[in-house]
Amino acid sequence: MNSSKSPGLAGFGILKNTTCHTEKKISVFFSIIFMTVGILSNSLAIAILMKAYQRFRQKSKASFLLLASGLVVTDLFGHLINGAIAVFVYASDKDWIRFNQSNILCSVFGICMVFFGLCPLLLGSVMAVERCIGVTKPIFHSTKMTSKHVKMMLTMVCLFAVLIALLPILRFRAYQIQASRTWCFYKTEHVEDWEDRFYLLLFSCLGLLALAISFLCNAVTGITLLRVKIKSQQRQGRSHHFEMIIQLLAIMCVSCICWSPFLVTMARIGINESRSKETCETILFALRMATWNQILDPWVYILLRKAVLKNLYKITRGCCGVHIINLHVLELSSIKNSLKVAAISESPVSSRQINLQPLSCTGQ
Repeated sequence: MNSSKSPGLAGFGILKNTTCHTEKKISVFFSIIFMTVGILSNSLAIAILMKAYQRFRQKSKASFLLLASGLVVTDLFGHLINGAIAVFVYASDKDWIRFNQSNILCSVFGICMVFFGLCPLLLGSVMAVERCIGVTKPIFHSTKMTSKHVKMMLTMVCLFAVLIALLPILRFRAYQIQASRTWCFYKTEHVEDWEDRFYLLLFSCLGLLALAISFLCNAVTGITLLRVKIKSQQRQGRSHHFEMIIQLLAIMCVSCICWSPFLVTMARIGINESRSKETCETILFALRMATWNQILDPWVYILLRKAVLKNLYKITRGCCGVHIINLHVLELSSIKNSLKVAAISESPVSSRQINLQPLSCTGQ
C-alpha cells in the first residue's frame, strides 16, 4: 500500500506536508484569463493561417503554413485541456484525495502536460528544418516536400510526443501530484530512482535539442537568404521567404525565453541524484513561463504577417528615412523561383544572366 508505484496512492504523500501555497481566488482568476486569452489567440491565428494556406495551396509556402497550423492547433488544445483541468483543480480547492482516488485525473493531466509541452517544441524544430531545406535545396523541396509528406511528418511528431507522454504509464510509473498541488508531472521530489531521473532528463534533453536544431537551421536559412539576395543584386527575392524566417526567428526566441527555465530546472532535478534543491516556487515560476509560450506563439503569426510587416516598414522608412529592405516583391511560381535561386547559388554566370533580364519578364 505504501509503494510509490501504486496507482491509487501515487503522489498523495506530498499533500500532507506541502511547502508551496497559492491563493485560490487569484490562481483561479489568472487560470481562466490565461486559458481564455490563449484560446482566442490561437483561434485567430488558425483562421489567419487557414486563409493563407488556401491562397498558397500549390506553392512552396503551403508546407510551412501546414506545419504552423499544426503547431497552433496543438497550442489551442493544450489551453483547452490543461486549462480546463487546472481550473477544475483550483475550483475543487486542490483536494486531490477527494476527486482523484484512482489517480486517473493526475495521469491524464501529466500525459497532457508532457505531450502539449513537447509537441510544440518538436514542431518548431521541424518547421525550421523545412524552411532550411526550402531555401538551401529549393528544387528538392519543390518536388519532394508535398502536403502528403508534411502531413506524415506532423503525424510522426505527434505520435512520438504521445509515446514519450505514455512511457511512464507503460512502465507502470504513475505521474505525481506536484508540491503546489495544482498540476501533475514526472516525480520532482526526492528523486532517487534512475527511472524517475531518466524521464526528467529525456523530456528536458528533447526540448533543448529541439531549440538547438531550430537555432542552427534558422541561422543557415537566414545566411543563405542574405547571400542569395546579395548575389542576385535584385529586389525580386520572394517576400514570403523573409516573412517565414522572421516568424521562425520570433518563434525560436519566444520558445527559448519561455521554455529554457523549465527545461533547465527539470534537467537539474534529473541530474541531482540526492534530494533536489529546486524549490516549489522555482518550479512553479518556470512552469508559468512555459505556459506563456502557448499564448505568445499565435501572436507571431497574427502580428508578423506580410501586411503588418509592410505597414511597419512604411512607418520605419517614413520616420527614419532609411531603406532597410524592399517588401514590394514580385510573385513567381515556386518552380521558377526554385530554379532561379538554384542558378544564382551555383553559378556566377547564371547570376549575371538573370540580372540582365528585362523587368517586364518578371511580371507585376
